[in-house]
Amino acid sequence: MKIEIFGTGCAKCINTKNLVKEVLDAHGKSIEILEVNRTEDIIERGVYLTPAVAIDGDVKISGRVPTREEIEQILGL
Repeated sequence: MKIEIFGTGCAKCINTKNLVKEVLDAHGKSIEILEVNRTEDIIERGVYLTPAVAIDGDVKISGRVPTREEIEQILGL
């Protein structure tokens, strides 16, 4: 599984990354989280609102900080 967090370093983007890490840790999962923070790369991937979370290349959440439940759902936990 490939997890990507899209964001330019704003507080919401940092919170999203930390929340994804917390959910993974709570479920005993060790999955690398890739950060996509260059504006050009974010736009190239079709993301126009950050923070955004992609799983295996598919953007699942965009433009807001997800809830723990949403993260668990998109990760299949």
